[in-house]
Amino acid sequence: MLGLKILDQFFIYFHLVLTLFNTLGWAWRKTRSIHLITVGLTAFSWLGLGIWYGLGYCPLTHWHWLVRERLGHGDMPASYIEFMIEYFTPLDVDSQMVDGWVGGVFTLAVVLSLILNYRDWRRPRLQSENSIP
Repeated sequence: MLGLKILDQFFIYFHLVLTLFNTLGWAWRKTRSIHLITVGLTAFSWLGLGIWYGLGYCPLTHWHWLVRERLGHGDMPASYIEFMIEYFTPLDVDSQMVDGWVGGVFTLAVVLSLILNYRDWRRPRLQSENSIP
């Protein structure tokens, strides 16, 4: 039982850090390439694996829900973000509203990551083309 409680806490904080990184990792040049990878994997999970398991499927959420079921926590929300909001705050949020915000923020993070990674990739090439031999 102690192992499951530790695993539960691991999933909560690991997923929180990953979510924050997926949201903000584009902002720092040093983290942009890994951010592009993590949002790509997230999109693959949500959309690719979502073909078989349902749109928005996340293996981390699936595994965490299995742990929480064994700990006696039933009736988990479909959205992990909804779970985190309700876990860390006294708020009871509307799942459709949360899903809309998650989709919008994630899309914005992906677009920013693509634009900034492309700009970072182009910058050294443009500088070398414009340098005097």
